[in-house]
Amino acid sequence: MRDFNYYAPTEVVFGDQSEEQVAALVKKYGGTKVLVHFGGQSAKRSGLLDKICYLLKKDGVDYVTLGGVVPNPRLSLAQQGIELCRQEDVDFILAVGGGSVIDSAKCIAYGVCYEGDVWDFYLGKAEPKTMLPVASVLTIPAAGSEMSEASVITNEDGDVKLGYSNNMSRPKFAIMNPRRTYTLPPYQTAAGVTDMMMHTMERYFTKDDDMDLTTDLAEAVLRRMKTAVFEVLKNPNDYRNRAQIMWGGSVAHWGLTGCGVADDWATHQLEHELSGMFDVTHGAGLAAIWPSWARYVMHENLSRFVRFAVNVMDVPNDFTDPEGTAERGIEAMERFYHAIGMPINIKELIGKDISDEEIKEMTRKCSRDYTATCGALKVLRAEDMEAIYKMARG
Repeated sequence: MRDFNYYAPTEVVFGDQSEEQVAALVKKYGGTKVLVHFGGQSAKRSGLLDKICYLLKKDGVDYVTLGGVVPNPRLSLAQQGIELCRQEDVDFILAVGGGSVIDSAKCIAYGVCYEGDVWDFYLGKAEPKTMLPVASVLTIPAAGSEMSEASVITNEDGDVKLGYSNNMSRPKFAIMNPRRTYTLPPYQTAAGVTDMMMHTMERYFTKDDDMDLTTDLAEAVLRRMKTAVFEVLKNPNDYRNRAQIMWGGSVAHWGLTGCGVADDWATHQLEHELSGMFDVTHGAGLAAIWPSWARYVMHENLSRFVRFAVNVMDVPNDFTDPEGTAERGIEAMERFYHAIGMPINIKELIGKDISDEEIKEMTRKCSRDYTATCGALKVLRAEDMEAIYKMARG
């Protein structure tokens, strides 16, 4: 069991019509002029963006807007946002959308207060001394960015996707109305659940077996998300299960399911190169990588994979064959992915064979030109990364 610090300062306002409180919350956390940051047309079509702007204006909160965030959010748009905030004397960033919008908002909030290039933080060349406060009105549950310290940005110059984490970026508040997720397409719903489950699994698959309560909590999150996703795929307007999923995305990534253990994150880092190169949906990319990663590393803690198979995937425990039980757990996860419309290899993900040259390029980027490792359950060097990509090619 590892010592840990647990920090979760975000105020959560959860429930039907929760967005009605947005102006009061902005004022509570010191905002006087807000950048309302959003993605594509869905926020406009749903009426949510207009409602947020109306509520801010009605309560005397000045604002400017910046849309255009796409999945795998781009550095270039964040840089536009930084300049806009400086020109308009913005002192608060409000993200209206999902994880990509929130990640972009965090990047902007860092950059406004920094004289250099905000990309320095993602490269590890600098650390921010301060940043603008960030908050969110969540519309796509998946990334957990509405309560986490993480931000992931894609630099189009070289298709490099990097994450940066700092506790000062945890949003001041997160408004969550499950009704706002009713119109999410099935694929986006499934990819979001895959992402939030993987946030838990990256912490669950560890060599630390003695923090039992954390493990119990992780298993509960994973089981509940498995059940809820099937219900909302059958009935998109199922408020109860939409609420489980919306809250599950936050619980999975604010740190609770990782207290007292060493988390891994190798699947995420391997996937970042997939979405950087092919611009695929992040959750789907995780599904395409995880089974191969699992088979590659499972002997590092076989009992943990057995426990996952039995307690999460409902596989009978063959006490005479732990390796077989673990393998059947991975196979059960693959069947789950297919049942919700997710891929289980790279060919299914991108619709074509991936070349050796593309694998080598992803390996080079993931290993930072062969200088860095990733993972904790098994520390992956460049040759391990390449082997997993080859296993996952399909």
